[in-house]
Amino acid sequence: MELRVIEKTDAELRIEIAGEDHTFMNVLKGALLETDAVAAATYDVNPEQSGGQTEPILTVKAESGDPLDALEAAAADITERTAALRDAVQSAS
Repeated sequence: MELRVIEKTDAELRIEIAGEDHTFMNVLKGALLETDAVAAATYDVNPEQSGGQTEPILTVKAESGDPLDALEAAAADITERTAALRDAVQSAS
């Protein structure tokens, strides 16, 4: 996975996540919105409105703390959930 920070302030992060689509971006956005420190999370993959951009651009607005820390927490949550699902599937076999 290739990440490129487009803009970062104390309260907002805009980052390009190359090679991903709506499936992953919706999961990531959902995990971010469940994070207490996040006020808003959205992404854009619309090339026509984004000057030809085709890779998803994730925007995270922090209610408190560093938005990069919130992104890290959301990624860790996704990892834990997928590990729990994998374990449940293996137990069901």
